[in-house]
Amino acid sequence: MGSVKDLYVMTSPRENQMGRGKFVFSDRYSVFDWGEMPDHIARKGESLCLIGAYFFEKLTSLGYITHYLGLEENGQVKQLSQLISPSSVMHVSLVQVIHPTQIGNQYDYGVYHQERTNFLIPFEFIYRNSIPAGASFRKRVESGAINLKEYGLEKLPSPEEKLSSPILDVSTKLEEQDRYLTWNEVEQLRIIDHQDIHDIQQVITFADQLITEEMKRIGLTNEDGKIELGFDPERQLMYIDVLGTPDECRFMMNNIHLSKEIAREFYRKTTWYEEVKQMKSRHQIGWKYYVKSQPEPLPEQLLQAISWVYQRIAMDLTGREWFPNVPSLPQIVVEITRFV
Repeated sequence: MGSVKDLYVMTSPRENQMGRGKFVFSDRYSVFDWGEMPDHIARKGESLCLIGAYFFEKLTSLGYITHYLGLEENGQVKQLSQLISPSSVMHVSLVQVIHPTQIGNQYDYGVYHQERTNFLIPFEFIYRNSIPAGASFRKRVESGAINLKEYGLEKLPSPEEKLSSPILDVSTKLEEQDRYLTWNEVEQLRIIDHQDIHDIQQVITFADQLITEEMKRIGLTNEDGKIELGFDPERQLMYIDVLGTPDECRFMMNNIHLSKEIAREFYRKTTWYEEVKQMKSRHQIGWKYYVKSQPEPLPEQLLQAISWVYQRIAMDLTGREWFPNVPSLPQIVVEITRFV
C-alpha cells in the first residue's frame, strides 16, 4: 500500500458493496513524501496498530462509523481487550479508491461526478490546535500562500500558543505531491457538496476533541493531525485508514515533539532535506527523480528513543504493558532533547 503499511485485499469492494482487507503495519517510516527511509523503527508497526484500534473502538462505542473490524491474533479477529500479545494486523472494510486522471501537470476529478457512495474521499482533512514551528501552515502564511482572515485569525499565533478553536484544513490525497486546497476549491471539484463539507468538519472536530482528551490523560498535547474519510454504501461518513497515532498527529510534552516530527526535525538540518525542498518547489510531479542525494541513517540512540515513543504511547493509552523495558514519557523526552 505504501511506505508504512501494506494492504492485503481479501474481497474487493464493488459499486455498492464494501470489500474486506487487512492492514499489516510495518516498522518502516517515511518523511517529506520520500517513501521508505533507511532505518526501521523497532515495534512501531505493532504500536501503530494498537493505537489505531484503540481510537476506532472508542469511536464505534460513541456511535460513529469506522471501517475497523478488529485485530488479528493466531488467525482470529479480536477486539483490543481480547488480545494476549500485540498485533500488527488490522482487519478493515474496504471502499473503492478512485484515482483522478492525470493530464500533464494537472489532475481531473471528473471521474467522481457519477459516484455517490462507497468510495474514499480523495482528501486528507487536517485539524490544527496550534501552529508549531515547522508546521506547513506557518510556512504557507509566511510565503503569502494563504490569507489568515480566511481562517478567522488576525495574526499568526506564536508556536506555543493554543488556538481558541481548531483550524480545519484540507489537502489532496491521491496526487503525487499533496496540494493544499481551500474549502471553496474542494466544493468546486464537485465530489462533495456544501452539506457534506459541514458534516465532514463536524466529524473532524469530534475526532480532534477525542484525541486531544485521550492524549491529555497521558500527559501529551495534541497539536495537529490528519483524518481520512470515506462514504459507506449508504453514503454515511466513515472514518478510514487510521487516526490518532504519532504518524498522523503531532504530540508534544514540555515543548518537545513525541511523534514522527522528531525524525523530521533531525532531517531538516541535512543537505538531503534542502535538496528535497528545492526539487519539490521546481517539479510538481516527478520531483524525487531529480534528488541526487540520499537520507542518512538516524543516530542509533535517537532511533531507540523514537521507538520508545511509539511503544510508550500505545501502552499508556491502552493501559497495558505490551512491550518490556520502555521508559516513561518524561524519561524519553530527556533522551530526545539530546538530539533536537
